[in-house]
Amino acid sequence: MKNKFIHIILDNLKTLIGALIIALIIRSFILQPFYIPSSSMEPTLLVGDRIFVTKYSYGYSKHSFPFSPNFSNKRFFAKTPQQGDLVVFKTPADNRTDYIKRLIGLPGDIIQFVNGELFINNVVVPREETNLSEPVRCGSLTINTKTFIETLPNGVQHLASYNKVGTLQNTKKFKVPQNHYFLMGDNRDCSKDSRFLNDVGYVKNLNLVGKAKVIFFSNDTMRGSLLKIWNLHNSLRVKRTFKFI
Repeated sequence: MKNKFIHIILDNLKTLIGALIIALIIRSFILQPFYIPSSSMEPTLLVGDRIFVTKYSYGYSKHSFPFSPNFSNKRFFAKTPQQGDLVVFKTPADNRTDYIKRLIGLPGDIIQFVNGELFINNVVVPREETNLSEPVRCGSLTINTKTFIETLPNGVQHLASYNKVGTLQNTKKFKVPQNHYFLMGDNRDCSKDSRFLNDVGYVKNLNLVGKAKVIFFSNDTMRGSLLKIWNLHNSLRVKRTFKFI
């Protein structure tokens, strides 16, 4: 009887270990879920969105794995990111924290804001104002913004929101170093990103984790947690489920 009990425990343990290994392989090499905790990517990504990020999109580095084990400072099977990609990366400040921003500048590009408009390599990025009526947040606040469709030099279009009052007007020129990228939030006046050189700055190619592909679930945490079952009809964002981004 005792041997049978031990055999059952060992079988269950083997199954659990096998499942963990499979999960680790999927998470490290194929697909990883992430939660959006801040409003820096509104209106594209909302607080409470849960997204899938493909790990193979840019190849693999130590940051592809849990806890970023320091086994190599190289990227394997590297693929070049494109302007407009929604990129998850390890912030250069600590090489641990996951950020998600939009890739705006490639190595060698010059990025600057002039009179509130985005310039790449001294050419203004075309933009068209939208009639977007959804509120845009900055933390716990709802801010008054104008939302535009911006068209990057490679033709990729995306939404970007700017404060109607107090938007960033002018900056110095940021020249992106080799093997680095310049990333910004779509919520332009509520995002700590590559414009803040002491906090984020230019992001190394090594620090790229993956490319955001789809929202698989979304719950408005400002309206209630998932534990408040009686309020799910107010907090769940059903229309965002399995929305490609």
